[in-house]
Amino acid sequence: MQIEPFRWSPSGTYIAHLWKAATQQHHRELLPALRRLIPRDAVIFDVGAHAGQFAKLFASLAPDGRVWSFEPGSYARSILRVALWLNRVRNVSVVPMGLGETQGVASLSLPVKRPGSYGFGLAHLGAAEARWSRVAVEPIALTTLDGFAAAQGIDRLDFIKADVEGWEGAMLRGGIETLWRLKPRLLLELDTGHLARAGDTLGGTFELLAKLGYRPYSLDPSGGLVPVADPEEGDILWLPQGDPLA
Repeated sequence: MQIEPFRWSPSGTYIAHLWKAATQQHHRELLPALRRLIPRDAVIFDVGAHAGQFAKLFASLAPDGRVWSFEPGSYARSILRVALWLNRVRNVSVVPMGLGETQGVASLSLPVKRPGSYGFGLAHLGAAEARWSRVAVEPIALTTLDGFAAAQGIDRLDFIKADVEGWEGAMLRGGIETLWRLKPRLLLELDTGHLARAGDTLGGTFELLAKLGYRPYSLDPSGGLVPVADPEEGDILWLPQGDPLA
């Protein structure tokens, strides 16, 4: 495997990535459920914002609220910022950091495809996967959910979506005080292999959230919530104890 420093300049591939981010809207199938879960004035943390597909969706669902989009990768973040600007989104604040268990600096591994373009949808913290022949590594800043909430004086948090390629458990452990205090609803993409890459397990993540008073649900296409009995992969919704939808 060839490891190289991250560097890039606008290219045809970059323009294609930007065009897709600015003109397409993914995750529309989740709208029936998200409309029940997110009030118009919601405060939302979009963790692992990537190119902004969820950020655009959240901004439209909470026009009187605020979305904090956390994206540590500079390639994805440059697309995210322009896509939001082109769509005239005004209620999203882009945070150039990741959320983890501790504050500090980490390495983001970014696969380099054969034409030299970045597979930025597969970027992840930690050591690069051996299946990639070339990987670019970028130093990125990390903070914690608790640290960010304290620094920004966050006293309301309605919803957290996190898709961070296995580091969901680390984000949770860095935000235990905030989760107890503000009890946001959570939408987490959980994958056994990705969690293992970060030293976590699917069962352990379910156990941690259960200890924090959360119950898991899958999202029905009609907008209904289906209780999850045993640990499973996928997009899992977590509702805190006492939530009226639980």
